Amino acid sequence: MAVQEIFAGMPWWVKWVAVPLIVLVVFGGLIASVVGFVIGLLFKVLIAVMLVGGLIFLVRKFMSSSRSDW
Repeated sequence: MAVQEIFAGMPWWVKWVAVPLIVLVVFGGLIASVVGFVIGLLFKVLIAVMLVGGLIFLVRKFMSSSRSDW
């Protein structure tokens, strides 16, 4: 039995309102934790990229100023 056959006799609001609400209630915590994890991971990656970029900028600036002192 396919999903289309199960939903064939159902009204539109069951397919497009009731079922998604049930899925959100049941899996809402899981969905929220996954979204939170992904956002946290992206934030940490952004911070790491900024720190590495700042370090490279400072090292290049220090190396260029120390070269002229030689």
